[in-house]
Amino acid sequence: MKWLVALFCALLAAPLAADELRPAVIELTEREPGIWLLEWKLPVAATTRNIAPVFADPVLPESCKMLGEPSQRAAPLALLGSARLRCSGDLSNERFGLSELVGNADALARFVPLDRPAQTFRLTAAAPTATIAAEPETWAVARDYFVIGAEHILFGWDHLLFVIALVLLVRRGWAVAGAATAFTVAHSITLVATTLGYTGLPSRPVEALIALSIVFLAVEVTRMLRDPEHETFTRRAPWVVAFAFGLLHGFGFAGALADIGLPQGEIASALVAFNLGVEAGQLFVIAVLLALLAVIRRAVPLAETPVVRAATYGIGIIGSFWLFERVLG
Repeated sequence: MKWLVALFCALLAAPLAADELRPAVIELTEREPGIWLLEWKLPVAATTRNIAPVFADPVLPESCKMLGEPSQRAAPLALLGSARLRCSGDLSNERFGLSELVGNADALARFVPLDRPAQTFRLTAAAPTATIAAEPETWAVARDYFVIGAEHILFGWDHLLFVIALVLLVRRGWAVAGAATAFTVAHSITLVATTLGYTGLPSRPVEALIALSIVFLAVEVTRMLRDPEHETFTRRAPWVVAFAFGLLHGFGFAGALADIGLPQGEIASALVAFNLGVEAGQLFVIAVLLALLAVIRRAVPLAETPVVRAATYGIGIIGSFWLFERVLG
């Protein structure tokens, strides 16, 4: 059953950079009849050695011509650009987007005409451009933001490690579900409040506290493994701890949404869909981990504690690295 141990530990084989999920955004907006503004935000991959864009150039509709030279400037972990276009016709069935997307990256494209409803598209590496429809899809925004929310849990490693540590600490189906629900309610509160402008915190301390929440849970799991009979407050009421840290993680989700942006006129549906996507991704991770633990418990019961201990140490080390990086870097 060594493969089970390897599979469980593979969950921790993520890069030591907690890259937030920040899709590229490209928006085509009609400013006056026939005159359009194309704007784009392209995230960059940042390391201590280099900063390189992870997306290629914008793709214009065939009926559009650029007026003058595009303007571009660097922002923290992003490249921003804009260009004025002159376009003929309503652009139906024409394509715009990006020339390519690298790896698992994705992007959001928005088409905002003067006399028709706006359209939102999710771009992927397989389909980096979108076709402008004569009539927008009713559920396009909800679908796209649901997927982005799910991806934010599955590929936003700091949030993912918090959920994994929570499962390792609780390990009982209904108790995990209750703690996860408390986490979801809490991050939904701060996410909505921050997005709508009622509150907010600077990103650096929020990211440091998120890393601290991961370290805290890893320490709690280690204490449980050393003394299974001693119940700490976290073990007695995991939903309270999950709720408290969920408020912090909500600020992190809000930061990701601020980078992506919300479609005007459909903010409510986008927020609801994003939250539902986060919850769906979270429940998927919990179900997989509980099933994996159950398999290990039945097939090789003596391996359960070593596997959980190895996973916990891995989570604690990564969380500690992020904490020092975010406090000192």
